[in-house]
Amino acid sequence: MTEKFIKNDLLSDGYYEIDHDSGLKIFVMEKPEYTGAFAMFGTKYGSIDTCFKLKNEKDFTCVPEGIAHFLEHKLFESEELDAFELFAKTGANANAFTSFDRTCYIFSCSSNFEKSLEILLDFVKKPYFTEQTVQKEQGIIGQEIRMYQDDPDWQTLFNLLRGIYSKNPVRIDIAGTIESIAEINAKLLYGCYNTFYNLSNMALAVAGNVSKDEVLKIADRVLPKEEKVEFEQIIPEEDAGVVTDYTEEKLGVDVTKFALGFKENHRSPLRTPKELVSVNLALGIIAGKVSPLYCKMLEEGLINQSFGTEYFTGRGFAVPIFTGESNDPKKVRDEIIGEIKRLRKEGISDDDFETVRKRLYGLEVLGFNETENLANALVDSYFNGFGLFDTVEIYKSITKEDIEETIKTHFDENNCCLSVVK
Repeated sequence: MTEKFIKNDLLSDGYYEIDHDSGLKIFVMEKPEYTGAFAMFGTKYGSIDTCFKLKNEKDFTCVPEGIAHFLEHKLFESEELDAFELFAKTGANANAFTSFDRTCYIFSCSSNFEKSLEILLDFVKKPYFTEQTVQKEQGIIGQEIRMYQDDPDWQTLFNLLRGIYSKNPVRIDIAGTIESIAEINAKLLYGCYNTFYNLSNMALAVAGNVSKDEVLKIADRVLPKEEKVEFEQIIPEEDAGVVTDYTEEKLGVDVTKFALGFKENHRSPLRTPKELVSVNLALGIIAGKVSPLYCKMLEEGLINQSFGTEYFTGRGFAVPIFTGESNDPKKVRDEIIGEIKRLRKEGISDDDFETVRKRLYGLEVLGFNETENLANALVDSYFNGFGLFDTVEIYKSITKEDIEETIKTHFDENNCCLSVVK
């Protein structure tokens, strides 16, 4: 086992990075002045991982859409008790989520941390699936899928992704479809589990009123040493253009919702820390909360305060997105594209750049005060191949010229889609 302490002098903060004997990467950020703790145990396995093979296998295995999310649900069950019942006895608040490229199991607590961490590590590493419990879960997740089909925000996003991507599995709902989950069985679940839930493909992050030694004591006792499982995943090669530049659906909403996304075409599957910072700054300068365009559209009643921006990115996909509510989404799109063209032609003013840079830098620093944000950021940065403090340092050194170049390369008005739910 090896460990190192990584410190940021500006923030006067740091964390331990440990290569545990089991094969697991462990991160611990000690906050003795806090009253509680937050833990996240995650694997680099999400809804897009539907086609893979082990190193010694000749052919790829393709599994039903939604199986990663299905597996997340099933891991909470055991032959005796489910994990939620065990957490209830310690007073911890537990949950889990599946995203496009990862699955994470979490808990927060103000006491009984050691017991709660033991439960977390134990149940995630002890799968229990039978055909009977799988069939029961198919009904439960089927209801969840139908619920999301009536969720306007969810449909706005996925209609956008289907409008942008023709082949990338990010266009498929994380939970899959009624038809796809009907194909899931216990054998397929064990196959996915044994491939992706190997400790060398996972990470544990803990932040709060805990000590490194406390975390390692539990890990040493609970986690077995595992041989690294090597596998290969397929991300289909994507077409250059969007599927459509406009998509519309009608649902029971009071105000029309929209999402405007710009398709990026890059060979590398992951974005660098500088790209993440640059695109977020560009989004803020184009139409962020302190931008002239945001204020103008708000005053005209074209948007309301639900308007926001996001750099939607993960393994093999990246889309800068503007979202909100409007009675005229097409006009919002035209205003945003007009501002992008103006910024390309005239450049960014020094004042606008500094205003947005300082605001986003401040929000980044504030995130280090919340244990949930810290644990999530530790896992996220590790899975993306960089360090926790890398983006903070980039906010200090990035230039206006960097953002002007980003607006030229990441916001192609001829390669965007507007998704509308009326």
